[in-house]
Amino acid sequence: MQDIKQMLQTECYGRDLEQRRHWYSAAAVAYQQTRPRYPQTVIDRVVELAQLSANSTLLEVGCGPAIATPAFAALDCPMVCVEPNSDFYHLAQETCAAYPNVALQNCSFEEWELQPQRFDAVLAASSFHWIPPEIGYPKASAALHPEGHLILLWNKELQPSYEIYQQLTEVYQIHAPYLNRAYEDAATQFAILNEMGQMAIASGYFKEMVAGHVEVEVAYSVDQYLMLLNTYLPYLKLEPQQRQNLFAELRHVLERNGDTLQLSFVSAFHVARPS
Repeated sequence: MQDIKQMLQTECYGRDLEQRRHWYSAAAVAYQQTRPRYPQTVIDRVVELAQLSANSTLLEVGCGPAIATPAFAALDCPMVCVEPNSDFYHLAQETCAAYPNVALQNCSFEEWELQPQRFDAVLAASSFHWIPPEIGYPKASAALHPEGHLILLWNKELQPSYEIYQQLTEVYQIHAPYLNRAYEDAATQFAILNEMGQMAIASGYFKEMVAGHVEVEVAYSVDQYLMLLNTYLPYLKLEPQQRQNLFAELRHVLERNGDTLQLSFVSAFHVARPS
């Protein structure tokens, strides 16, 4: 747990809010096109656990370009969705145009004006780790009805087969050694996500957590996979020439193995009630 907390402090909520607001702007469209959606089995389970219906009121924290939003908007319940990045916000507007029950606000959760005990659920889809815990957990708890629920959804990074991973490692060692992450099998990915989810309980603001996960396999073209990599923050920080060299070599290795890649990842959920 301590390692996870240190990582989040360094890479996520330890950064300046204004800086975080613009990080993904260069990759906003790629993010919308290539980030995986949440499996329907996960959506159905959290809807059941949180007892959501058309009569519920939802607050989504950091909706991004609306990756998870439509799945909940389809319930026809009122939703307030906050997103600090203006590029994501505009993409979310386009995605949610068919859902008049969705109200989007271009602001961070930290800046959002608290409406105490208004919501039946606070939803965060791969976003809550960006918010400082001393702000996020108490504010989410305060926004919920006493019988409401915090819903945390997570999609871990997409992972190629171990054989492909070993080939790509050689490229990373040459062009960007610090991007050469250890291989994460499904058990490792779930353990990481479970630690992140359990931080809600450790905060003291939530209780009675129910967790679950599914292992997902998808097929991406080489172009789609390289576009996906560009949506991960460490890749966005690369210098242009370094990125060009790295991606040219990654493409060479990937195309040597065929036109498509079989990728896997863990999709997880955590649902808890305010203490």
